[in-house]
Amino acid sequence: MSTDQFGLAGGDYVPDPDRDTTLLLDAFYDHLTAALREHALPGDLVTAMRARRRELEAAGRSLIVDEPARHNLRMTLALVAAYGVLKPRLGRETALAVVRAAFIEPLGDSMKDGTRAMLDNAPDAFRAMVELSRSREEFAFGKGFVFHRPVDDDERYHVDVHRCFYHDVLVAHAAPELTPVMCAFDANWIEAIEPDRHGFRFDRRTTIGTGGTHCPFHFSRNEAAG
Repeated sequence: MSTDQFGLAGGDYVPDPDRDTTLLLDAFYDHLTAALREHALPGDLVTAMRARRRELEAAGRSLIVDEPARHNLRMTLALVAAYGVLKPRLGRETALAVVRAAFIEPLGDSMKDGTRAMLDNAPDAFRAMVELSRSREEFAFGKGFVFHRPVDDDERYHVDVHRCFYHDVLVAHAAPELTPVMCAFDANWIEAIEPDRHGFRFDRRTTIGTGGTHCPFHFSRNEAAG
């Protein structure tokens, strides 16, 4: 049975970038350790991944525009470092698959269960989701992202990401193919939304990482969805 490791279910979650990133990366490296065994690779490669990530962080200090960026840089460079270690040993496609699974799967059930419980228990599930989104935009994403809000009322909250810090960092490290991994992580909470049950739907038809000009995060109450 999954535990709500992010503390979402209570409805009073406030992003803590240090705590949340540490939780995610600990799970990421644990998953990679198991994956190395499956591919008959030495376990000390995880140590090499961690060391490489720290080197990249030190070299990329100028990218830290605020406190959220500090932790988003740490998280993004963890993918870069792991991919860089695995790619020459496993090939591009397998390395991508291993990194993707290690980033998305370990905390997936926890995030999905916590989000669903939050929505189930909220007096207004749409409003609860909007407030969570606003909180994450401020405390988890910060100035490294650029948000436009074409619609923001009691029926719809449409926020478009026109600059993605993750993508900028990955492009700078010649690894844009990793951006869709970051995009796919969101499925862990997106799949918790049940329109018939929670009274609203979520639409994200494209992302910067998959070739779009922006990432639309559109929440709409059912009666406004059309």
